[in-house]
Amino acid sequence: MSDHRKPPADRLRTEVPHSARVWNYLLGGKDNYPADAEAGELILETFPDIARIARDQRAFLARAVRFLTGEAGIRQFLDIGTGLPTANNTHEVAQWRAPESRVVYVDNDPLVLTHARALLTSTPEGACAYVDADVRDTDRILQEAARTLDLQRPVGLTLLGIMGQLPDDEDPWDLVARLVAALPAGSYLALADGTDTDDTLTRAIEAYNAHSASSYHLRSPDRVAAFFDGLELVRPGVVRTSDWRPDPGGGAVDGLSGHAVSGVGRKL
Repeated sequence: MSDHRKPPADRLRTEVPHSARVWNYLLGGKDNYPADAEAGELILETFPDIARIARDQRAFLARAVRFLTGEAGIRQFLDIGTGLPTANNTHEVAQWRAPESRVVYVDNDPLVLTHARALLTSTPEGACAYVDADVRDTDRILQEAARTLDLQRPVGLTLLGIMGQLPDDEDPWDLVARLVAALPAGSYLALADGTDTDDTLTRAIEAYNAHSASSYHLRSPDRVAAFFDGLELVRPGVVRTSDWRPDPGGGAVDGLSGHAVSGVGRKL
């Protein structure tokens, strides 16, 4: 039996940190366990401002989805590595502007699955579904997503903080290319990930990797930008996360904002 087919209760390992729950802890949430809190504290001890990067990423998601539903006219979204539901989830932002929007979330944490079933509810005009799958299983993700989305029509694919969880030897660039290749012209990729531009952050992530069942891999801004190869970048390109089309009064205020980059690209 493959792991995703086991009942969620059989896969919930509370004794080891999971990225979605550690992220929840860093954002001040309550949906985590002592192992997750311990891993979060290891990061905070070395790099106390990691929570700001987490908040930046969530804010970028909202801005990107607003752009996609507004200027780009996208009405379908595939959100892979969604994490635990918080405020301004993809379907909430999309359906606020376009109630008919259809959203499929993908994650592989049993706790995320439980919360998703309870909290990720759609407007009557639209749809909201959840796929319990690993990001590496692109064929299954696309097959299950097609139950809710029309993959012959443009889709907004969001990958926030998830590609960093795959090492280089698993070629995450090819994985993204395969997902994008399965979508029609006019689809968009919105992606954000952490960068290796700060030694303190690098040490904090190394401490996390040493105590977690999974690992995170910081990359240079150019290596993150390579995920958009073959796509037409939306202005301002791949930039510091807080600098991607900031809301009034937003944008980077100091060097901390440079530790993650984000961008949106269109498939021609």
